[in-house]
Amino acid sequence: MYAEFYGLSARPFQLTPDARFFFESSVHRQAMAYLVYGLHHAEGFIIITGEVGAGKTILVDNLLTTVSPESFVAAKIVTSQLGGDDLLHLVAGGFGLAQEGLSKGSLLQRISDFALAQHRAGKRALLIVDEAQNLSFEALEELRMLSNIVVDKTMALQSFLLGQPQFRTVLGSPGLEQLRQRVTAAYHLGPLNEAETRAYIEHRLRRADWKGDPHFTEAAFPLIYQNTAGVPRRINTLCSRLLLYGFLEQLHTLTASDVEKVANDLRDEIAVGVVTTPAGSAADHSNASTGNGLSVVVERLAHLEKSVDKHERLIRRAIEIAAHYFQGGRL
Repeated sequence: MYAEFYGLSARPFQLTPDARFFFESSVHRQAMAYLVYGLHHAEGFIIITGEVGAGKTILVDNLLTTVSPESFVAAKIVTSQLGGDDLLHLVAGGFGLAQEGLSKGSLLQRISDFALAQHRAGKRALLIVDEAQNLSFEALEELRMLSNIVVDKTMALQSFLLGQPQFRTVLGSPGLEQLRQRVTAAYHLGPLNEAETRAYIEHRLRRADWKGDPHFTEAAFPLIYQNTAGVPRRINTLCSRLLLYGFLEQLHTLTASDVEKVANDLRDEIAVGVVTTPAGSAADHSNASTGNGLSVVVERLAHLEKSVDKHERLIRRAIEIAAHYFQGGRL
């Protein structure tokens, strides 16, 4: 609804990664340079780490929009706690290869045959592994084995590993020395600074054909930065809710107080789902169950009542606005 209200062609702060909205901050520019370097040299693993929501996925998506589909065939997989065999099934499925009922050896052969066939056709197979911090030692070893598919000293299958900061600790394990030796490029994606946070917001708005409506006051941007620490996904979450709030309240100027209100609402919603456990021994816990336990329940109920009341008002306001638009023939 807010996109139509503000005359935007799209929702500029959606959480789903979309390469159309890629913003080249200083850290993203450096990370992209590492990716291009690794891709150009066609060897080893390229590793990008960063906090949740730092922009790792959209970074690689943007890279893929710049390469010719006639030169590369890419598969992207998102991992959970997988063993080596499960990973191979995911890799095969990512490249569109039949893998049901195949043994580990047959899977490896099928993936190898595919990569070699692509190489003969003048293409390189790229494997993008997201959430790589979830990979087991066995799964990482299987990835290393896939890096052995080499033709004329060139890798037929190259892997990009995207992970949260703890993935660097995983890679430091003594048993992964051979994998570390095959890392061509690695970069840690940090947050945006305050100036880049503002530039990021305005960039995404312009991508959605923003014409200055809504107008953000000068004081609004520093508060957005303070409440998000410059992490792109947090910025998207806050700004999306801010535009929704502006639509519901029929605001064409968004101020620092509007930012603070929406940020507080988001914190309250998160707090509703937090359950605190009374500290102490088992005996202490038992004795406190009618005291501290009751206060926790009361606190949570108060949060829930506040949240329900707020959402009821928002929904009622949205219905009123939608009815107004319908009656005016604007929807």
